[in-house]
Amino acid sequence: MSPEPVPLRAPERRADRARHVADVLRQQIHAGAFDDALPAEAALSAEFGVSRNTVRDALALLKDEGLIERAPKIGTHVARRKYDHGLDALLGLKETLRGHGEVRNEVRAARRVTPPPAVARKLRLEPGEQAVYIERLRWFGDLPLSLDLTYLVPDIGDQVVTRDLETNDVFALIEQISGGPLGSAELALEAITADAHSAMTLQMPEGGALLLLERLTSLEDGRPVDLEYIRMRGDRITMRGSLIRPPERSPDADPGTDWRLT
Repeated sequence: MSPEPVPLRAPERRADRARHVADVLRQQIHAGAFDDALPAEAALSAEFGVSRNTVRDALALLKDEGLIERAPKIGTHVARRKYDHGLDALLGLKETLRGHGEVRNEVRAARRVTPPPAVARKLRLEPGEQAVYIERLRWFGDLPLSLDLTYLVPDIGDQVVTRDLETNDVFALIEQISGGPLGSAELALEAITADAHSAMTLQMPEGGALLLLERLTSLEDGRPVDLEYIRMRGDRITMRGSLIRPPERSPDADPGTDWRLT
């Protein structure tokens, strides 16, 4: 019996082709594939097998994102790149960006608070027990990169706030105080839009893209000690990680339930 013919679909629109080209070029820009100038339109047209008008549309998308600059007789040049933030290792921002530049922290708050019940449960605090709350605006050079809200268990947090918070990652301070390494973290990452306060603090347009990371970090013995809500500029940070597929999977397993980062 001959197989069923594949149903015909409508031809791909130019806007779809332009988006595909833009997606590939965007990642090449972030990966440093272009020292400064992008290839000419004719070269990109041949590389992607699309018309020059499609290439122009793709470059217009990247220009609107602020990633490239274009000018007649000068060509197309990279305006800025994003910084990679790994999802496959438990690192602070200063550790993550080591080798790229200096991270400094503007400490906006550091005090004991009675945390919301949901926070207390995650940190395994008794009802009414206080936590130490730290809020930091984290700068990379002259760029405000993230706004970090941190809740710490009191026995560690009380000591963390006596240390140099302006130049250290909280992770490094926790390990100094606890005398042992951090073990693991549970995290959730989602895209949100910048509210007026966050946008003003991070010097970005209101409604711009933010990455919101919730991260609950535990010591090596499994005790949770640090709960963070981190707002990162989506126009300057790319989250990266490696995924492996488990060796055995049920045919009817939910495809979104047992991927893991490695």
